[in-house]
Amino acid sequence: MKKIFCVMITFVRISQKVGVGFMKIAVVTDSTAYLTDKQINDYNVHVVPIPVIIDKRVYKEGIDISTEDFYRKLKTADSFPSTSQPPIGELISLYESLGDQGYDAVISIHLSSTISGFVQTLTNIAGEIHNVKVVPFDSQITVMLMGNMVIAAARMALAGASVDEILVKLRELRATTNEYFIVDDLQNLVRGGRLSNASAFIGSVLKIKPLLTFDRETHRIVAFDKVRSTKKAIKRVEKLFAQECEKIDYPLRLIIIHANNEEAATAWKNELSKQYPDFPIDISYFGPVIGTHLGEKALALAWMKDIEK
Repeated sequence: MKKIFCVMITFVRISQKVGVGFMKIAVVTDSTAYLTDKQINDYNVHVVPIPVIIDKRVYKEGIDISTEDFYRKLKTADSFPSTSQPPIGELISLYESLGDQGYDAVISIHLSSTISGFVQTLTNIAGEIHNVKVVPFDSQITVMLMGNMVIAAARMALAGASVDEILVKLRELRATTNEYFIVDDLQNLVRGGRLSNASAFIGSVLKIKPLLTFDRETHRIVAFDKVRSTKKAIKRVEKLFAQECEKIDYPLRLIIIHANNEEAATAWKNELSKQYPDFPIDISYFGPVIGTHLGEKALALAWMKDIEK
């Protein structure tokens, strides 16, 4: 009996290593995760480009227009740019293609439903996909914070984790994300309807820098303070982060995010590295879709549980 039992355990262990009985899970995200080409290829992530409209011309983020081109066009555009959702037909084709490739399930991780109706659209069409199970996941955030969730999910999928195990991890990581934005102008957010308390902050005085964050309860972008000058705004964000950091008992990863403002982002990283030498600090960017709403020169300090630890 003991011999049979040992044989069974050995078979289970071998099965885990070689993937016997594993569900084959694909991970899909959208272009606002701002993953590098290497990350996309290494973790077999499928990226849905979100359209950006500039002067009535539609561009697919990351395909038809680069981040550099976007900010260059922004300077000469006749009107504010806007964004839209990807065509439903393209989404259905992507999921069906993944089903045809032998995937059993797709975990589709996307930008906050308070920024875009994309997740709701996916939820509505998931039942129309019959050859693969589609599981939409609202990151309740965007940019590289969401990108790190995607990487964590993709690693788990490649290692043979189940859909439920991956969703548990995603919810855990989502609960650790936070971000403070410093923007030059609220007009883009106001016009796009992405700022829930816009009326209290419209008409900002010259050189006043509005500070924004994602509200923990509603997950909407809210303005919570106005500071004179970028330098003072950065110090205010650093103070807020220091206060929150004292309450956190897990390893953090910091991300400085910029909208065509790499020099300022690098300088901020250098300063924070002195204050927090034990924290890894990455630099990322606001690409065309998010840059459409925040405007050029925006800066943000973001953090979440370190997916490497």
